[in-house]
Amino acid sequence: MTGLALGLASLVASGLLAAAAGRRRPGLAMAAGLGGAVAGCLLSLVPSLGRLLGGPDVFLRIPWNVPAGSLSLGLDALSAWFAALVCVIGGVSAVYGARYLAPHAARRNVGALWLFYNLLIAGMLAVVTARNGVLFLAAWEVMSLAAYFLVVWEDERAESRRAGWIYLAATQIGTAFLLGLFVCLGAGSGSLDFEGFRVSGRGVDAAFALALIGFGAKAGFAPMHVWLPEAHPAAPSHVSAVMSGVMIKTGIYGILRMIVLLGPPPEWVGWTLLGLGVVSGVGGVLMALAQHDLKRLLAYHSVENIGIIAMGMGLGLLGMIWGLTGLTLLGFGAALLHTWNHAIFKSLLFLAAGAVHHATHTLEMDRLGGLMKRMPRTATLFLVGSAAICGLPPLNGFISEFLLFSGGYEALRLGAVGGIGAGTLAIGALALIAGLAVACFAKAMGIVFLGESRTQAAGKAREAPGAMVWPMAALALACALLGLGGAWAAQLVMPVAASVGAVNAGSETMGTGLAQALESVALVFAVFIAMASVVSALRAWLLRGRPVATAGTWDCGYAAPSARMQYTASSFAQPIVDLFSWVIGSRKEASELRNLFPTRAQFHSHADDPMMRRLYEPVFRAASQLASWLRPLQQGHLQVYVLYVAVTLIVLLIWKLG
Repeated sequence: MTGLALGLASLVASGLLAAAAGRRRPGLAMAAGLGGAVAGCLLSLVPSLGRLLGGPDVFLRIPWNVPAGSLSLGLDALSAWFAALVCVIGGVSAVYGARYLAPHAARRNVGALWLFYNLLIAGMLAVVTARNGVLFLAAWEVMSLAAYFLVVWEDERAESRRAGWIYLAATQIGTAFLLGLFVCLGAGSGSLDFEGFRVSGRGVDAAFALALIGFGAKAGFAPMHVWLPEAHPAAPSHVSAVMSGVMIKTGIYGILRMIVLLGPPPEWVGWTLLGLGVVSGVGGVLMALAQHDLKRLLAYHSVENIGIIAMGMGLGLLGMIWGLTGLTLLGFGAALLHTWNHAIFKSLLFLAAGAVHHATHTLEMDRLGGLMKRMPRTATLFLVGSAAICGLPPLNGFISEFLLFSGGYEALRLGAVGGIGAGTLAIGALALIAGLAVACFAKAMGIVFLGESRTQAAGKAREAPGAMVWPMAALALACALLGLGGAWAAQLVMPVAASVGAVNAGSETMGTGLAQALESVALVFAVFIAMASVVSALRAWLLRGRPVATAGTWDCGYAAPSARMQYTASSFAQPIVDLFSWVIGSRKEASELRNLFPTRAQFHSHADDPMMRRLYEPVFRAASQLASWLRPLQQGHLQVYVLYVAVTLIVLLIWKLG
């Protein structure tokens, strides 16, 4: 635990130093923030990898004077799995962020941003290693508040302020449920140390209900996801990568930790997670299809992938409850592996979106186009991330989704009604999600990077600096290596899945047939990649020294084609969006064409989040109206407030004495 403790100290100390340097010495602030972030992540990564590669569980416990609290940290298989994820994505994103923030150093306080970035990383590490309820909640609040200040870093923009308030409201509501959870757990055991938690009877149902809401709000399960598509686009791109790739996974960690601490939950928890996963996955990808902003599109895909993880957890829980080792391992294994896979390819995609914004100063897809010619490296890396998130082999997204499909088939093999229902639901939803994801990223790749430039900003774009490209390249390489080494990755995650599912140690290894299938897929695509490389090299050799000309493609007979004749983001996705308009609630605004040769025409499509529009906005409007009725009580005079206190004390005394 020495490495973890030093890593946490490095993150906090360097963040404070960066904040002290502030605007006056931006170079020092940048160096301190980046150096401390990378050092802290590397120091914490070493013990985490050591535990994952077969080392023993390690613990650190230091008493303190806080009631019911202690500085109690631990690294078991589950904690190490998530701590390593925090370190890898946090470190890579920090390297990218230093170059991404360089143009802002002269006019903004980058020291404050590095303070909150490093506190965010430290808070997440403390969350996944805490072994005491008070420490856990304190770390959870540090993580949540640091993320809030990162979201509103560009506070002069109304969109950033609105996103920050929505995020803050959502996270504090979730924290209130977590406070109730730990009160429930502590009341049953008389201690807030994790190893002492004991609940029984109705307390188990209450604990898991509170956990699903409290942790689900942070994870972004539908319908608690509404903060996510607001906050992620508002934050700087490297912060978006960390929030989407890692921070929302702390909610997944919290649910899994409750399963480890409390044992098999009631069966309704498994079905609830499976249902939440289906709704989040399908709803997230449908909403992503209707988006025009690139980062907002990616944010909704986080909801989709959290849904895939929830489906895996649901299958694992049902297997755990039904006593089926294979289903337990495949479900939890798919969920845990997808936490890593999603973090890698989603971080890659957000960083690529940041490179696009860095070059064009916009993320509105209909104002881009043709960037493949001007930003070929960024476009290629975005294509790798797009293929990975769609679950296409031989990239890493395929491996975890293959495990989830296998878990669905394992459930079908039961032959019982429950198994058939769970398996059919998981397989059908995952197939639909995968198909819609391909359509969505075909839209994103085509509209943003292919065709011709729609604006001058896109036409003058230049490739991102090397300091931003290399972190993206490292993540793209990780997508390929985890995909080609899928059998090894699946074997690595199985001991962690076994610790969550409480199966015997002898059952940790994956089935031989599944391992062979993954190895066969990797071999086929390795041969394909080798052949493609040989053909590419041969083509380059044959064309060496010969002139190569380019010409326009067939233009359907148009004598003077322009960029306005290309598909827009709306028109590309219109057939699918119209098909599911009853779910998305999309709206269209168009001007009527009154003659054969109209001089002007307008068309706009909108897809506001249906949960926000139909559920949360009416509730908040009612709350605002209620608050307005109470406004006369706030007189602004100190003597009136003293009177309120005195009246309250008198009422309480009468009630107590009575």
